[in-house]
Amino acid sequence: MSETDLTLWVRGEPPAHDAIGTQTYGFWLYMMSDALIFAALFASYGVLDHAWNAAGGPTARAIVHPVEAFWQTILLFGAVLSGSLAMAGMKRRSRPAAAGFLLVAALLGTGFVALELRDLVTLVLAGDTPERSAFLSMFFLLVATHGLHVIFGLLWMGVMIVQVLAFGFTAPVVTRLLNMQMFWQFQAAIWVCVFVFVYLQGAM
Repeated sequence: MSETDLTLWVRGEPPAHDAIGTQTYGFWLYMMSDALIFAALFASYGVLDHAWNAAGGPTARAIVHPVEAFWQTILLFGAVLSGSLAMAGMKRRSRPAAAGFLLVAALLGTGFVALELRDLVTLVLAGDTPERSAFLSMFFLLVATHGLHVIFGLLWMGVMIVQVLAFGFTAPVVTRLLNMQMFWQFQAAIWVCVFVFVYLQGAM
């Protein structure tokens, strides 16, 4: 299907069969299952975030740094904004704009991952490893699970930059771009929960 055949933004009655909408709906179902995984992780963290589960090791107040996490938040939100601008470039059918803003989003997201990895490595070097206590195990699992999702999103962006430049805005490419942006915004929403529930509450 060529770029001119797309009906994604056609006003009026929808087409008889919208392949992009159908596949995007399917991806929403996956996102719901991912949300359940994070809900279970947050619930487990809430139970284990107690001095009893620190086993004599550090509690949240000793290992979380809200100011540093705030800069991670700025980077991730900047990446989401850039991804949204890439979608605007897609709507205008501008390959350079879409690919360029995706690249900026990927760079900002890489900065987020770098800061997160630095924090986790610092804890490991200090001897605060996951096996030290149930609390640290859950802290590492929650933060690392979100970080792995972000890394997957960055890899997805790299693939989409290549596809946009090579194939343009065909139906399969547009579908993948829309799903990728939903996934990326979902990671930002999860990070808000991590920032508030783990970093802000943990520092109190």
